[in-house]
Amino acid sequence: MQVSPESILEMPNALLLVDKVKSRLADEQKRRRHFYEIVEENKTIEFINGYFIKHLPSRLMEVSASGALLVLLGSFVIKNQLGFVGHNKLLISLSRNDYMPDICFFGNQKAKDFTAKQEQFPAPDFVVEVLSDSTAKNDRETKFQDYAAHGVGEYWIIDAEKQTVEQYFLQNEQYELLLKAKDGAIESVVLPKFKIPIRAIFDEAENLKVLAKLISD
Repeated sequence: MQVSPESILEMPNALLLVDKVKSRLADEQKRRRHFYEIVEENKTIEFINGYFIKHLPSRLMEVSASGALLVLLGSFVIKNQLGFVGHNKLLISLSRNDYMPDICFFGNQKAKDFTAKQEQFPAPDFVVEVLSDSTAKNDRETKFQDYAAHGVGEYWIIDAEKQTVEQYFLQNEQYELLLKAKDGAIESVVLPKFKIPIRAIFDEAENLKVLAKLISD
């Protein structure tokens, strides 16, 4: 539930609430600094709303889906010199939280300023998260809201178990569902002409066919 500044100002205890929030956020920033100190030793944790969230080992179907899409998206971006594609070890630092999305894309406007030793990155232009039992709630709620608030133009949520893809596009600072399907094609809005069969994310033979076409076109 979103609370507007106007609704807070109507509360008689507004100043008390603001003081409590400031105190909580100050403590959260201390924990966030500690997170940066230990993240090198624990490369599979995220910092979400003041808590360290450790990633559990992924299942084969989740790794396969993420890897299949990464190959296709990465090849398309490299061939067309569109920017940079990162994957699950890349740390995205937003105003409050730090995430390691399964796949993310930065257009040339952002990627041109990246350095070889850079360890933290701004909000991407496009993000893909593959659901797992331990990440689904954050992927659908906290990250969904946070990515939208920070201008991530397109967000795909992949359910490897059901073999479906949900495609969201940012409209008026909120995500609009463009597609939820397990068959047919999906075409990116942020990356025009990146159009693939959904089956290519879940089927190795289909993935190879699409990869060959992406490279040859």
